[in-house]
Amino acid sequence: MYKYIFVETDLGGFFREATHHETIAEYAKNGWRLVQVLPTNYNGQGKPTDYEIIFEKLVDE
Repeated sequence: MYKYIFVETDLGGFFREATHHETIAEYAKNGWRLVQVLPTNYNGQGKPTDYEIIFEKLVDE
């Protein structure tokens, strides 16, 4: 059986640094596997600004 977590992150912008690489690396070293990245918010031009990263981990029942 797998356990799933959903982590909010963004790809940065004019005044913000992107955080997705650090987020993925941190969870991966703790045994989580990247499943999917979904955009959750968009700017006025239709470009995604915020993302939800989905991780999974095998758990013992």
